[in-house]
Amino acid sequence: MSSLGLGIIVIVYLFAIVFLGWMGYRRTNSASDFLTGGGKTNPVVMALSYGAAFISASAIVGFGGYSATFGMGIQWLCVLNMVMGVVVAFIFFGRRTRSLGARYGARTFSHLLGAHYGSPAVRRFVAAVIFIGMPMYAAVVMKGGAVFLAQIFDINYDVALLVFTLIVAAYVITGGLKGVMYTDAMQATIMFLCMAFMLVWFYNVIGMGFTEANRTLSEMAPLVPERLKELGHQGWTSMPVAGSPQWFSLVTSLILGVGIGCLAQPQLAVRFMTVSGSKQLNRGVIIGCLFIFFVVGTIYHIGPLSNIFFWETEGKVAADVVADMDKLVPYFIDRAMPGWFGAVFMLCILSASMSTLSAQFHTMGAAFGADLFPRLLRRGDNGSPLGVRFGVLIAILLSYVICYVLSANIIARGTALFMGVCAATFLPAYFCSLYWKRATRHGAVASLWTGAAASVFAMLFLHRAEAAPIGLCRALFGTDVLIEAYPWPLIDPIVFALPLSTAVMIAVSRLSRPSASQPS
Repeated sequence: MSSLGLGIIVIVYLFAIVFLGWMGYRRTNSASDFLTGGGKTNPVVMALSYGAAFISASAIVGFGGYSATFGMGIQWLCVLNMVMGVVVAFIFFGRRTRSLGARYGARTFSHLLGAHYGSPAVRRFVAAVIFIGMPMYAAVVMKGGAVFLAQIFDINYDVALLVFTLIVAAYVITGGLKGVMYTDAMQATIMFLCMAFMLVWFYNVIGMGFTEANRTLSEMAPLVPERLKELGHQGWTSMPVAGSPQWFSLVTSLILGVGIGCLAQPQLAVRFMTVSGSKQLNRGVIIGCLFIFFVVGTIYHIGPLSNIFFWETEGKVAADVVADMDKLVPYFIDRAMPGWFGAVFMLCILSASMSTLSAQFHTMGAAFGADLFPRLLRRGDNGSPLGVRFGVLIAILLSYVICYVLSANIIARGTALFMGVCAATFLPAYFCSLYWKRATRHGAVASLWTGAAASVFAMLFLHRAEAAPIGLCRALFGTDVLIEAYPWPLIDPIVFALPLSTAVMIAVSRLSRPSASQPS
């Protein structure tokens, strides 16, 4: 596509973003509007916003590159995304979250847990974990968008990252959650249409039907590079060898980390509080499942099948064509899709990145301005949400700086890491607030601290993927991890931390009594 055509597409897209951000700004008159959209969001908009915030460039670029390298085992994550991330989340978490949010007048995830357990300390701790931990997740999403933008426009990565960050910052800071959700809905539609076209076009390019393509990919198993076979790779249509390094990475980090961690994502939970009733949530389930199925299922399916295309056109499998998994999907789009689609798909990646980033920045800003430093909202609910906007700005700057220290092949891993930490830290207290009346403030505090501490400890001293690059364990003990025996260095922190924080929640609640300030 010519530079003129590409420029027109980008200008139209940015104009739509600016317009929707402006609509959000015009309709944001209070802190409540800024934080929860006033609690009367259309269910279709809410469902699309939820899906767009859930599925980021990490899923398309990072996990897509991972699937191209390691195969269709990642499809189990798609199944969990639909079952846990939409059906269970909406029906079993969403309804009660909305009811509790309305009961307590909660405007953030931190506020909800703090109000339920009658503890300002719980509220501040949850907010602190969000504000300190989420910039890492935001940074990998920013990298995914910037990498694709740089490759499509053939510009410097630093320039792409700066422009990308400024665009997202503009409508999040001004429009609040209403602006975020309006733009999310538009971006989700773009993502859906792009993936639907990509699926149809890909089968046309390789000249095969579904059955033939999958059979051909199965027959290509002997072409797996030796370095990947050593990790447990058995072919792109097979799961890795049970108990192999690749199996632990896929199952404990990606499938469990993201598949379970999605239930305790603050930026997703707050969307349940933006609708007026349970009927609106029910209507969103089908929309959410269809969105996940097409967007995530398509890229996880085409990723492995791209090996057929690369073998036919370059005589190499995907892992040998591009060494950095994070760059495989942009390269594949450039080679396999029509020229004009590269520009359109760029909008898909930008949409995926912007929708998730806007949700993350809004959540971090809310944690800072509404939960950690609420006095910055000087005039109460009807005043200016200055503190939240200031928090958004700080969160954007932190995430921007982190982008420059990220290594290659980090997008998928960084996403799973943060979601796993959220699951271990928040999920027991969150679930018990919805379903267990016997849960106490002391149990929640102990569980939150245990989940966070166990996750950090495992990342610093047990899980090699984080412990080795950080280097603290080696500096203190002369070894990358404390337990060298296989497979302990490969087991994701969520496997240690989530059961431990759950056990602590139950045990401490059983041994303590609800405080007088805790709602009955």
